[in-house]
Amino acid sequence: MQRMTSLTPRDDASRRRFLMDLFSEATRSALPEHCLSPHLPPAPKGRLVVFAIGKAAASMAASAEAHYAGTGARIEGIALTRYGHGRPTAHVEIVEASHPVPDMAGLAASERLLALAATLGPDDLALVLLSGGGSALATLPIAGVTLADKQALTRALLASGAPIGEINCVRKHLSRIKGGRLAAAIHPARMVTLAISDVAGDDPSVIASGPTVPDPTTREDALAILERYGIEVPDHVHTALLSAPESPKPGDPVFAGNAYELVASGAYALDAAAKMAAASSYEIVNLGDRVEGEARDVAAAHAKLALDAKAAGRRVAILSGGETTVTFTKGAEGGCGGRNQEYALALAMALHAAPGIAAIAGDTDGIDGGNGASDDPAGALVLPTTLGRAETLGLDAAASLKCHNSGGFFAALGDLVVTGPSYTNINDFRAILVEGRPA
Repeated sequence: MQRMTSLTPRDDASRRRFLMDLFSEATRSALPEHCLSPHLPPAPKGRLVVFAIGKAAASMAASAEAHYAGTGARIEGIALTRYGHGRPTAHVEIVEASHPVPDMAGLAASERLLALAATLGPDDLALVLLSGGGSALATLPIAGVTLADKQALTRALLASGAPIGEINCVRKHLSRIKGGRLAAAIHPARMVTLAISDVAGDDPSVIASGPTVPDPTTREDALAILERYGIEVPDHVHTALLSAPESPKPGDPVFAGNAYELVASGAYALDAAAKMAAASSYEIVNLGDRVEGEARDVAAAHAKLALDAKAAGRRVAILSGGETTVTFTKGAEGGCGGRNQEYALALAMALHAAPGIAAIAGDTDGIDGGNGASDDPAGALVLPTTLGRAETLGLDAAASLKCHNSGGFFAALGDLVVTGPSYTNINDFRAILVEGRPA
């Protein structure tokens, strides 16, 4: 990748290039071909069985195969990933399924993952490769709950504005594979889990809903979350949730002797982007990878930071990660665009076309909202000219934000970030460049 070692962006074209370079650098830091190999365990005496789940599952499996090539390792397994995120592999089977709303392909693959776990012997090693998106992809409802039930509940949770930790709490208690249950299925075989984190704080019990680690939450927690967000479930789902066995808790022997390592995260990506921006003489303001909250509220807070830096004459790169939310109110549905595009539109409005301030917001998996197609946008760019160009085209920024049509707004401007699948996922990346002087 070509890097800019010194830059003073003075026009939209150079701002676009540098913002895209920052996004690319952040994403590159989490590609499995760069981050996975140092953490892979020695080949076992028996089989090396891969259980890969998430948006990076196929690329992680491919990287593992490349690492063990020539070692004599007997590799097999299944990698369950999102449609369009498959990669060529020689030994691990790639299965694609729906995200964020689960489908029958994901359910069938999850059944096969559990069946594969039952074949492990004492000389075998289970290599579990986790990444963001695994919660939706590995769907295996508890007794009494159907796939249709899980689909309806997923849609309701995603529209509720609940943070991902709470959404995954509900998912865990309706699943036969999440919340430590995959570990229970693999036990007593040896297991190593390597994870690429897409969640704020990198909590292993939240990443892909923690299929191989103890679950600190309870079914009562799940029910409280549903009540908090006013999500009604059918009586049979409520009954099934109350009667299902609890998830394995800390101290359960099924976790004894297992290893778990984080190989990439949003924090690593922010560090990579910070080094690049610092090399171009930007002061770095790193807000961290735990930023959560309503997308438009986060954007307003970040706009204030940028405007304050501008007023103080500072040349600043404001970086942040994490996962914002978008709450849909009744009558506001129908638009297109994910949380990063909504953040970008709200940011543009809050900046009021301030000169010398530009930004990017994107999902590092390459897909922000959309329908799961490979050409769905990853996010959007904000430039000092955004609102002026929108007015010229007759676009109403406020109306677009109200109906959650940020995607349509930025598409008309030609300011969508379209990268295609990245084959990794460390969640959102945001950068605001402040020149601190008229541009």
